[in-house]
Amino acid sequence: MEALIDVINAVDGFVWGPPMIIILLGTHLFLTVRTGGIQRKLFKAIKMSYKDDAEGATGDISQFGALCTTLAGTIGTGAIVGVGTAILAGGPGAVFWMWLTGVFGIATKYAEVYMAVKYRERDENGNIMGGTMVVFKRAFMDAMGQVPGWAKFGAAAFAFFCALATLGTGDAVQSQAITAILASNIPGVEHWMIGLVITIVVALVVVGGIKNISKVCELLVPFMALAYALGCIVILVMNVDVLWPALQMIVVAAFDPQAAFGGALGSGIIVAMQYGCARGLFSNESGLGTAPIVSSAAQTKNAAKQSLISMTGTFWSTVVMCLLTGIVITSSMIKYPGIISDVNTGTITAGAQLTNAAFTQIPVLGAPLLSLGIVTFALSTILGWYYYGDRCVSYLFGSKAVRVYQILYLVACMLGAVGVGDVVWAVSDIANALMAIPNLVAVWLLSGVIAKETKYYVWEGHLEEQDKMLA
Repeated sequence: MEALIDVINAVDGFVWGPPMIIILLGTHLFLTVRTGGIQRKLFKAIKMSYKDDAEGATGDISQFGALCTTLAGTIGTGAIVGVGTAILAGGPGAVFWMWLTGVFGIATKYAEVYMAVKYRERDENGNIMGGTMVVFKRAFMDAMGQVPGWAKFGAAAFAFFCALATLGTGDAVQSQAITAILASNIPGVEHWMIGLVITIVVALVVVGGIKNISKVCELLVPFMALAYALGCIVILVMNVDVLWPALQMIVVAAFDPQAAFGGALGSGIIVAMQYGCARGLFSNESGLGTAPIVSSAAQTKNAAKQSLISMTGTFWSTVVMCLLTGIVITSSMIKYPGIISDVNTGTITAGAQLTNAAFTQIPVLGAPLLSLGIVTFALSTILGWYYYGDRCVSYLFGSKAVRVYQILYLVACMLGAVGVGDVVWAVSDIANALMAIPNLVAVWLLSGVIAKETKYYVWEGHLEEQDKMLA
């Protein structure tokens, strides 16, 4: 078993090595320039996200519902456990790279959603089908209606790896997080009991399809995000005397990890970048290609409007939530040296434990607040990622195969609760990289189209114009 774990970790290190970091950050920078610095429209996009499109828009769910569903998949354990894991492996400097990935990743989120909405279609049941797999199919179709073999391969590869990743990243890992936190706080409750409850709740929601999922997420996401953010703010107020040193450490350690806590955490710039970028992608999905699957179902007049709204998801999940968690953990480690001692002695070995050590500094309410955050974040992620897999399986095998996928998803949910090792984090990273590659290829190939239409709709003031070609 140890040999298998070593192999998995080696593969994880390879796929998230310098080449992937260069490709990912390079894409973020390239699309920032190609879209004319679309980040400048962020605050306008935030205002738009709370107002659904007017009459004439087409789609299956509201724009706000689509945003909440994508946020359900992104503001998950990546914003809590993922940040702690990144700091343990890459030092506080990993937080800087996570944040940087988020800032420039806003442009990539805009671009990937743009192409997903532009090329979306309806399946045999009349439901919206969108995402990288559909983009490859429709965008590169020739005049005779034929799809090149390489495009078919790209579509199938993305759909396959995405469907596979949903069972681990979006399901088993999240179920494990919920079970671990509840079992540690409710004496006498077995893991399988918690897993059964989670599985039943998930089953009741997902059988209703995207409309049911989006309604639940609209209620759950704002509440969970606000509650967790308030908890972080309370800790930051308590740690106000060390906030500036904490920020300095995050920036300095990004380029010299050995400078953090005497070199107790982190082992090099590449490691800090690797874990920062990997966890950044895990938390905001920019470049991953998953969020556009939900965003493509939004009711919108044109692709630009929904893309602007969707890109705010990267801002909230990484630029805000992950940064808050990172500062909370780093400042707590400075103020309470005992946390560092626990890391050095092996008492703290997991990201959840590190985050918990910071939150327990809040008297009485700290641990319950963190528990609530992990449970709600993880549950919403399970719901959001289910839809990704649903659409990918439907694309690959037809709508009849969705029922089989639902069963597999619920089984994975239960298995995650009863025992999945930390190695699942590495497996999740690998799956994310493998589906990110075809998505990034599509974005690069269509960047010219995206840039041209962005200039027309966004920069020339035609956002309210309806695109009659949208499904």
